[in-house]
Amino acid sequence: MIRSISLSAIVMTTACILFSITESSCKNFVGNPHPTPLPPRVVPITNADLRVEPANWWSGMKHNQVEILFQRADLASYQVKLGKTDGVKLLKVEKGDSPNYLFITLEITPKAPAQKVPIVFGKGENTFTHEYPILARNRSVKAQGVTCHDVIYLIFPDRFANGDPSNDNVPGMLEGLQRHELTGRHGGDLKGIKDHLDYIQDLGITAIWLNPELENDQLEASYHGYAVTDHYRVDRRFGTNEQLRDLVNECHKRNIKVVRDVVLNHIGDNHYWMKDLPTKDWVNQWPTYTKTNYRAPTLLDPYASEYDKKLFSDGWFDRRMPDLNQRNPHVANYLIQQALWWIEWAGLDDLRIDTYPYSDQTFCTRWVTTILNEYPNLGMFGEAWEHAVPVVGYFADDQPMRRANFDSNLPGIIDFQLCFAVREALVKSEGWSDGVAKIYYTLAQDYFYKDPYRNQIMLDNHDMTRIFSHVGENLDKFKIGMAFLLTMRGIPQIYYATEILDTGFEAPSHGNIRKDFPGGWPGDAANKFTAEGRTAAENDAFNFTRTLIRYRNATPALQTGKLMQFVPEDGVYVYFRYDAEKTVMVALNFSEKEVRLATARFAERMQGFSKAKNVATGEVMSDISTLAVGKHGVLVLEMGR
Repeated sequence: MIRSISLSAIVMTTACILFSITESSCKNFVGNPHPTPLPPRVVPITNADLRVEPANWWSGMKHNQVEILFQRADLASYQVKLGKTDGVKLLKVEKGDSPNYLFITLEITPKAPAQKVPIVFGKGENTFTHEYPILARNRSVKAQGVTCHDVIYLIFPDRFANGDPSNDNVPGMLEGLQRHELTGRHGGDLKGIKDHLDYIQDLGITAIWLNPELENDQLEASYHGYAVTDHYRVDRRFGTNEQLRDLVNECHKRNIKVVRDVVLNHIGDNHYWMKDLPTKDWVNQWPTYTKTNYRAPTLLDPYASEYDKKLFSDGWFDRRMPDLNQRNPHVANYLIQQALWWIEWAGLDDLRIDTYPYSDQTFCTRWVTTILNEYPNLGMFGEAWEHAVPVVGYFADDQPMRRANFDSNLPGIIDFQLCFAVREALVKSEGWSDGVAKIYYTLAQDYFYKDPYRNQIMLDNHDMTRIFSHVGENLDKFKIGMAFLLTMRGIPQIYYATEILDTGFEAPSHGNIRKDFPGGWPGDAANKFTAEGRTAAENDAFNFTRTLIRYRNATPALQTGKLMQFVPEDGVYVYFRYDAEKTVMVALNFSEKEVRLATARFAERMQGFSKAKNVATGEVMSDISTLAVGKHGVLVLEMGR
């Protein structure tokens, strides 16, 4: 989720600017907890004016009772019945508070064939029919799940590569190309990603995670994708729904999985819902604009006030991001079905859930459980940007110390605590519990997770100062971080262009950490997708990273093997990853001096081994009784007999 808010998004003269509607109507949405619906829009009665979400469903799905949102002017005044069907029943028809919506639930029996279901709308002599498609399921690869066998590459679609300049500016959309602006749209798209899959595959990546690619037709900063305005449409400046599916198919041919970035908590203020709320409580309402307190601990704090809990969960993340009320059953059904639809239609493999703690947790458990019931192998990991292991762990599956009978069922969590620990170790001297010792103390709390190997781990992401800038552009420290990431338990995630030493600080604008990948645009001064376009230092970093990724991919001990860590001494942190077939020793020197490391203290893991191979260099060491670890040095050693 974006962590900074532009000044223009904060300084609002009235809340009506937020919604681009009249002041009196604006008060209906924010100033009044029980807003009156807008009057019906005058729209000609044709099927072309009918919004239908989801646009289709499939036979043979476990989720076989699908609630379809229909929207059109004055639609609630129509009666609904089905024409002739084969195994499809009309269960119920429900109205919203707005006269322009109907919620129609169909039940698709297990043996129902593919067909077009005639849904007949009638009001007096005025009748029209919508043929709702029930499709045969596509049996192609989907929902594989990202695991600790994988390495994820996080891509900002707008900033990776511009494969199709013709979609840079789309008539009717609020923002066009502004490549000179850090928070403007730069033109990256799905074709640009597809065009560079060779690069991604060569690096050794086995999964890509795209920051949200759905429509964000917002007034400003729409490039980031976290203010959705259409849940069933790829942003046209990125491409089409079909291009997303084609990208997924091409990735699968290369044994690369695809992760969808899901935003459950909020929408963009230019979403069509905000112009005509389906129900009065579709979004969380406050007398005046009220933002969240950003305090997830309120949900598990035994001393928390109900006020603070409500403010956290129901407050808006940003003025331009209305907070969805997932306690509303229609909102909940919509969000569940939207996720199922995209997995089935596009073949997605995994879901990353943005701002996970901010959503209603009862809803989240239902959302996760329903999706995993349909796709048992699908992976998920939630963003819980919090500052204590117990708080992060609270949102993970079957957390052993959960309170109030709460269980998220969420398979994985983003391990911010481990990220914060290694970032601290790289810039702060060792203390009793800080510096490199922070890593030790953090991992010692892994008992808080049912399966910490399902946590997604990282050095940085789209909301943080890039790791190379964080370490003062010190290549040796960069290598320590990368070695840690690619040999540690969990699912490693690398932020795009980290491997070529991209730089950027999160302040004053997140645009600084979301810069264009050099070579992704026609006319770029350098093409860093190629060795020839990179500097010597960039090639050093790239080759080091690629070597470790490929080694991890080929070494089960680094994927699923056990972890044993030793208390850091003199700034040196040593741990082992091992299974029945292989033992890997990792020694990371966070100190400012070279260290001669006597290995007798590690005998319980080194006993029986007489030599080792340096994974990064290929050098074979015949004497491992003492190891030289240079200033800010890295040793990744495969033990041998």
